[in-house]
Amino acid sequence: MARFSFRGFVYVLIVMLGLLSAAPNILPQSIKQQLPTWYTTSTLSLGLDLQGGSHLLLAADTNALFEKQLNSFSSDLLSELRSQNVRYTKASHSLTHKDSRSGSVVFTLRNADDARKVNDIAYQISAQPNGSSALDVEIKQSTVTLTLNELYTEQLVKDTLSRSVEVVRKRLNETGLTEPSVTLQGKDAILVQMPGMSDPTQVKKLLGTTAQMTFHWAANSQSEQVMNKQDAAGNTYRLEQKVALEGEHITDAAGVLSSENGQPVVTFRLDSAGAKQFATMTRDNIGRVLAIVLDDKVVTAPVINSVIPGGRGEITGNFTLPEAGNTALMLRTGALPVPLTIIEERTVGPDLGSDAIQTGVESGVAGALLVLAFMVAIYGRWGAIASFALCINMALVFGALTLFGATLTLPGIAGLILTMGMAVDANILINERIREESKKGRPAASAIEVGFDKAFATIVDSNFTTLIAVSLLFMFGSGPIKGFAITIALGLVSSVFTAVALTKMLMLRVVKSKQKNTQDRAQQRVPLRFSSPLLRLSDKLRGINFLAKRKIALAVSVVLTVLSIGLFAKPGLHYGVDFTGGTMIELTAPTLTTDELRNVIESNGFDQIAIQEYGSEHHYLLRAPVLDSSGELENSNAKQTDALKRAISQADSEVSFDKIDMVGPKVSGGFAELSILALLIAGGGMLVYLWARFEAHFASAALLTVILDLTKTIGFFALTGIEFNLTAVAALLALIGYSINDKVVVLDRIRELLRLDPNKPLADTINDAVNSTLSRTVFTSVTTLLALLPMAIFGGDAVKSFAVPMVFAVVIGTSSTLFITSTLLYLLGSRREKQGKAQLKPTAEEIKASLSHIP
Repeated sequence: MARFSFRGFVYVLIVMLGLLSAAPNILPQSIKQQLPTWYTTSTLSLGLDLQGGSHLLLAADTNALFEKQLNSFSSDLLSELRSQNVRYTKASHSLTHKDSRSGSVVFTLRNADDARKVNDIAYQISAQPNGSSALDVEIKQSTVTLTLNELYTEQLVKDTLSRSVEVVRKRLNETGLTEPSVTLQGKDAILVQMPGMSDPTQVKKLLGTTAQMTFHWAANSQSEQVMNKQDAAGNTYRLEQKVALEGEHITDAAGVLSSENGQPVVTFRLDSAGAKQFATMTRDNIGRVLAIVLDDKVVTAPVINSVIPGGRGEITGNFTLPEAGNTALMLRTGALPVPLTIIEERTVGPDLGSDAIQTGVESGVAGALLVLAFMVAIYGRWGAIASFALCINMALVFGALTLFGATLTLPGIAGLILTMGMAVDANILINERIREESKKGRPAASAIEVGFDKAFATIVDSNFTTLIAVSLLFMFGSGPIKGFAITIALGLVSSVFTAVALTKMLMLRVVKSKQKNTQDRAQQRVPLRFSSPLLRLSDKLRGINFLAKRKIALAVSVVLTVLSIGLFAKPGLHYGVDFTGGTMIELTAPTLTTDELRNVIESNGFDQIAIQEYGSEHHYLLRAPVLDSSGELENSNAKQTDALKRAISQADSEVSFDKIDMVGPKVSGGFAELSILALLIAGGGMLVYLWARFEAHFASAALLTVILDLTKTIGFFALTGIEFNLTAVAALLALIGYSINDKVVVLDRIRELLRLDPNKPLADTINDAVNSTLSRTVFTSVTTLLALLPMAIFGGDAVKSFAVPMVFAVVIGTSSTLFITSTLLYLLGSRREKQGKAQLKPTAEEIKASLSHIP
């Protein structure tokens, strides 16, 4: 008893911690004011799809970074070679494929004996703190080839992106944005999220400008490496490629009006080292032209007439005052160490976000109430205990998400709803096991103990296989999809705790409390009673021969799969911009008809844009293909979108841009590859796990059935024309987890019955297993459908590509569990029998028992 009390104390402690963590999300403001700030501010953040805002995905142009570093090293090397009288031909520079890290500098030595000097000098100028060299030197027949070391380039990208994140964060903070989020994503991208910002045009200009300012002397006859640069008027300047002074020495800058002519200028101040260097270089080069180059353009090129002490200067040019202010801001916050290109942009208007919250919450509450009511209708007071545990489960999920500082997105809400539907499975499985033990005449407490013990292994197997699919969502997904994966993963772990630990404790507490209130020992040994119309109906359904029509069932499944493959080929899937790239704009134009909007778009030269009426009147969806296959979205689709928005705004001043998605080909191509990879790894991972836990033919039957389910669902996407996008991939991976979960329960029961009576005909064993789990299979499917249907009907277009296919998938997955998995297992098992193999490998206990009989 003491042990049980301690266990109960731990359970209550976990539940209280979860509830306290979740509480700040729902506490009224009047109560929050009386609590510590550190506690009340620990709440779930809303994603941009719920509160509105913009997100930009910026890719670093590592090509320019490597070129700059290689030029710097090679310039220093050649300069040192000249100082040591090493003769060589003029160096040539080449840069390989755009995505390569291996540009090269090639020159030929006049004397092959100088090769050793080249190696020594190269190491001296590029030695790293770890003792390695940043330069790789290859010398063949006096020809020297310089390339950057691969390890060095990896570290260079890492350091550069870290610095870029800080510069981007400083720039956004200077603009006064509320809580912008700047984080690294992947190996060469930066994700910028800006809550509440519905038009990121100015921010895009700010982040798309590197603000790399350098000082270069005009080239003369002694200049080794020369480059041509132009100013805004088109004038060309021949400048030394070597940087005379880096802009990183600038400590302050301001956009002001010149005291001499009243024109906007940018004043700057250098740090002490920069000021000293500036004074020295101007003193030694009186009469020379010094060009100030900002982002590859000459902004001013004055002649140095005297020494410039003090480290202060002024940049003149054709600035407007706002442009001068922005330039000063960028110089003040530091130059981006590498150019950043916008490869993805997503914007959600605040109205659309608030609607998403409302529909998400309403559909979620409706689904939850239906599930809870159904559980009570099935199992009475035991269903009420399970419903209470489900509520605790959801609270624990919210508490865990809050503790982890997670962001709640619309896919996250969908994940919560699906989690609740799937979490019911464990409770139904347990109740069905207890009901079976009660029918055998076991007393209440014993039936609960044995029922939980028998259900535990199945619950672990089914949930673990689902976690394999969910973990891939987290590994290969991004943003909202990761949130979806985290939500389901936490929900599955929490449901195991609430179903196996909390529910068991509550059920035993109720039984023992009832036994204390009666002195009749015979009454204490009375089995639990499960009586409801739904249970009586499910009992009448048992005795079905699921294998009787196995050939017809398998043929129908294969035909549907073939038709689905045909639909995939033609008409094919209706891919969203996540896969195709391009731009999608959702807008409301109250004063424009469809024809008027089309005329506005076409008259402004946008002839590749498709217009579709979407939802309510004056609500439109515009689609534009990728304009620039190079992936430089900033130079193509982004500019097109800004121009298009201006044109529509001029035609309708009341227009609101509810949602904008722009995805570059680099992102869409990578997303397609990762989606396919995730599906393949999910299947492979679950196959390996099932092979380890079951026999090979068990695993093969389950996986083949899931593949059939998957192809039919893809065919459903093609048939209905539902957009196949990032959320749809989440639906497919969720389907894999759900479907395999369903099949594992049946396979586990088949294995159990085979252990009990290995000589029984395989067909009879399979039918008995499917019938004995029929109630659980049907009830779990119904509760999952009850959770999904409100989302599918009322959840809106934002989750349509998830909820509607999942409803279809649940129906297909349930039917395939009953008819297809059993058929495939029978066929594979019969083949195994003909080969003289047992259906199951002997357990360790069986092997030990057999060995004990050997003399």
